[in-house]
Amino acid sequence: MPRNEGPLDRSLRILLGLALLSLVFIGPQTLWGLIGLVPLATGLAGYCPLYRIIGLNTCPLKKQG
Repeated sequence: MPRNEGPLDRSLRILLGLALLSLVFIGPQTLWGLIGLVPLATGLAGYCPLYRIIGLNTCPLKKQG
């Protein structure tokens, strides 16, 4: 999987994912916080399938070849 997320995008996704996951343990303690797994996983992987579908790439690295 080639990366298609830049460093700022990845950082924001990880922070958002952790914030949403914290809702499971603190705050309203709702399972809706588990939706935070999606941005957390895509942020850690550096790849977003939706970006590929719509042709978006925030990664500053350019493909060579």
